[in-house]
Amino acid sequence: MNIEELNNKIKDTPALMVYFSGEHCGVCKVLQPKLTSAFKEKYPLIEQLVLEVEQYPLIAGQFSVFALPTVIIYFDGKEINRKSRNLSVEGLINEIKRPYGLFF
Repeated sequence: MNIEELNNKIKDTPALMVYFSGEHCGVCKVLQPKLTSAFKEKYPLIEQLVLEVEQYPLIAGQFSVFALPTVIIYFDGKEINRKSRNLSVEGLINEIKRPYGLFF
């Protein structure tokens, strides 16, 4: 995947969660399955994409990802939420509730 492909995916996908992770990030590895499961249960219409920053350093830089993990949520091609480093699965789920309800 390159920057252009990701930008097209963001533009063409009604709702997308991009999870930036790191190969040596323990928190990333623990948090990602919990977040994926919670989103599948609560928000099944949000597509999920996981990117390892070691594999995609240019994308991470382009999207201003300087801390891991970073979660960016897009609705209709627009960033509606971004969380980095210390994030709560429950808190993020609650923050998305209203926009998700309005969008879908």
